[in-house]
Amino acid sequence: MNYKLGNSLSTVQKIKRDNEQKFQQILTDSITNGSFVRLVLGKYQGTEPLLRLEISPLLLKEQLQLRFLSEYTTNHITKNFSVSAGIDQLKHLMTDSFKQAHLFTTKQQCQLSISKKGKYLLHCQRTEQTQATPLLSEHNRQKQRYVEQSRPFLTALGVTDQQGQIIPAMSNKWKQINKFIEILQAAVKETELLSAQQLHVADFGSGKAYLTFAMHDYFCHTLGLDAQITGVELRQNLVNLCNDTAKAIQLKGLQFEQGDVKHFKAKGINVMVALHACDVATDYAIHMGIRTGAEIIMCSPCCHKEIRPQISLPVVMAPMLKHGIHLGQEAEMVTDSLRALLLEAHGYQTKVFEFISLEHTSKNKMILAIKRKTARDNSAVLKQIAAIKQFYGIDQHCLEQLLQAESTE
Repeated sequence: MNYKLGNSLSTVQKIKRDNEQKFQQILTDSITNGSFVRLVLGKYQGTEPLLRLEISPLLLKEQLQLRFLSEYTTNHITKNFSVSAGIDQLKHLMTDSFKQAHLFTTKQQCQLSISKKGKYLLHCQRTEQTQATPLLSEHNRQKQRYVEQSRPFLTALGVTDQQGQIIPAMSNKWKQINKFIEILQAAVKETELLSAQQLHVADFGSGKAYLTFAMHDYFCHTLGLDAQITGVELRQNLVNLCNDTAKAIQLKGLQFEQGDVKHFKAKGINVMVALHACDVATDYAIHMGIRTGAEIIMCSPCCHKEIRPQISLPVVMAPMLKHGIHLGQEAEMVTDSLRALLLEAHGYQTKVFEFISLEHTSKNKMILAIKRKTARDNSAVLKQIAAIKQFYGIDQHCLEQLLQAESTE
């Protein structure tokens, strides 16, 4: 916004300019003298779905910067600026885009607002107690990471660049890798695997193998265990690519094979992973985990097709489940509930929870099963399974049939 200087300025314009300039001077001084805590800009006047903008100090690579966090209705966007560039941005934003600015420093709080009549109102007050010196950034604090960002496999897979920095387009994948290892680490602590002399991990449907490599790094590098990690994938081109990558960075104990969970022959699997195994492939994966005595079974099921056509609608639920989307959700819940109960009936403690999507899809449920150290009576669980099947009119469930067939062999 341009102002005409000189005697032609009206009283209102002068007050407006004075209050605006005074606020900007207080802001600039607080940034330069280290007392700046944060600035919140509200009452956005533009066309974007922007709720507010928060600015805070940031120490990045030993350089003071300003972090701009834009909070939209559906997401947040962060941008970092140098101090000088950030101050220039703020002068423009406070003049043209926002009707309210709230400044917090270690010494005082100041609020600049524009009234309905266009008056610039400035109010400052000293804080009763001096605030602690602000933390400059979360970048300065030690973040809880379950995978070291500097690990070679991340660069080899295109998650980080040659300097070990996360490639922006792979930031979601980086979060997914860390979340998965976080879950795996917690599960491992509930088993005896930390003291294992050797262990075998099988990842079915390994795809581009981000998580397969991450598991190898966790077991072999972080824990220092003698682990054999096997990725099983139907697509031969991906098998070749992953084997070449593992060879290029000289990873021992990591290999990839072409095949699927229905036909893969394995014994002594300690950790069985099958993420996004389609329909009954999840049942075959769980069955393999149970059959080989895996201490940990991790599945992320999708495409629940087997149960849906079998469901006989209970009269009281028919008005709800006549809608296709509701019937699909109900079939999914019934399918995975039966899987969890069958795992419990065969010696596992199970959890079913939401997991970060690995392929940017809503199919992000995880079934986590940890083998119990002591056996328990499973008759009550078997009765629960039978009752659920009777209630919905279900005749068959793939996992149950696989387990029953094995027991009769």
